[in-house]
Amino acid sequence: MNWESAIKDFRQYLRLERSLAKNSIDAYLHDVDKLRQHAFCTHAKDPDAIVTQDIRDFLEWIYSLGMSPHSQARVLSGIKTFYHYLALESVVAHNPAALIEAPRLGRKLPDTLSIVEIDALIGAIDLSSPEGPRNRAMLEVLYSCGLRVSELIDLKISNLFLDIEFIRVTGKGNKERLIPIGHSAIKHLQLYLQHDRKEVKAGMEDYVFLNRRGAPLSRVMVFIIIKDLAAKIGLQKTISPHTFRHSFATHLIEGGADLRAVQDMLGHESISTTEIYTHLDRDYLRSVMIECHPRA
Repeated sequence: MNWESAIKDFRQYLRLERSLAKNSIDAYLHDVDKLRQHAFCTHAKDPDAIVTQDIRDFLEWIYSLGMSPHSQARVLSGIKTFYHYLALESVVAHNPAALIEAPRLGRKLPDTLSIVEIDALIGAIDLSSPEGPRNRAMLEVLYSCGLRVSELIDLKISNLFLDIEFIRVTGKGNKERLIPIGHSAIKHLQLYLQHDRKEVKAGMEDYVFLNRRGAPLSRVMVFIIIKDLAAKIGLQKTISPHTFRHSFATHLIEGGADLRAVQDMLGHESISTTEIYTHLDRDYLRSVMIECHPRA
């Protein structure tokens, strides 16, 4: 099998069987294409002729280009998935990347906002402006529910169950989940929907958060809104919509929430992804001990 056919079939597998989003599929294909380029530059092997040593040579090559350990690990993960698929299809007898270990990575803890900082950001919104009530409702929902930015901009009115204090979102892999929503978020969401959401483009009636032309907000616009608010209050941290998600999870863990419950609310497939927030909590506890314990 040549590279073109293998990559085309792999794309279909990721889209239909794995139900991955377009960005995720593009990332996998980009990683595999790097291996294809290396194969053509060195020995022009087809994908079914690649062996473990070829992949080790490829990893040494991307390391020599200055690629970071995190990026190397991501590329290797994509190649392992590619050859796992080829093995499933009996194109190769076994996965030549299966036993190759990724570079050791230091775990980077995500940036978070304190409750005071979140209050300051939300308090900086000018509610007298046309977009102010929308922005207030948007940030309240983002923090109250720990949404990804893609989940926020795709949120539908038909998926709001405010009478029972839940919303339904579609996350990665088109997986749906129900998330509790707090009273403050409900209040500002209802105010926005009932009084301030006026211009609605045809066919966009079910989207919650709309721009001034009545179309759904873009990811970029959500980033810009948050960056502008951070500048307005003089916040020195580099933040994004995802910072609100990290803060949501961190504050729940610090408050004693069950890790499995947080995993369900975040929509993490693996509990190990959620466990990073326990590291944040331990750092907080350690700082309290150092500050308050007489023998610390």
